[in-house]
Amino acid sequence: MMLSKNTICLWYDGDALDAASFYARTFPDSAVGAVHHAPGDYPAGKQGDVLMVEFTVAGIPCLGLNGGPGMQHSEAFSFQIATDDQAETDRLWHAIIDNGGQESACGWCRDRWGLSWQITPRALIAAVTDPDPAAARRAFEAMMDMTRIDIAAIEAARLGR
Repeated sequence: MMLSKNTICLWYDGDALDAASFYARTFPDSAVGAVHHAPGDYPAGKQGDVLMVEFTVAGIPCLGLNGGPGMQHSEAFSFQIATDDQAETDRLWHAIIDNGGQESACGWCRDRWGLSWQITPRALIAAVTDPDPAAARRAFEAMMDMTRIDIAAIEAARLGR
């Protein structure tokens, strides 16, 4: 039984357990919880198929629903994962991309299930919110040309180098 009052429900086409297992292996403070099987046939599956998977991503409770191909993920929803350094940024970025994902702009990427992720170094947030508007603008403009965020390049832009 789910304990959280508010849980993010993510729709999958039969592979919610694969996605949840990948997230649990990839992100700290993540785990797969209960796996629920369908008590009867339904439009996207048969009795006994995995219907729902309870899991946590970076401390956020989620439910993966194997609802079939009818709904697709969009960039209107994403997980933003704050990273502390370039090594963590690169590890998480490449985990998603190298597992069938796709690069996007400004630190965004999409996993193989179509879910959007923002792999966001804390240094980037500090740079684009710098109290010096010129420094913030330079960092922001540097970010706009990136896919995976390069912290050294952001810091150089912030300092005007």
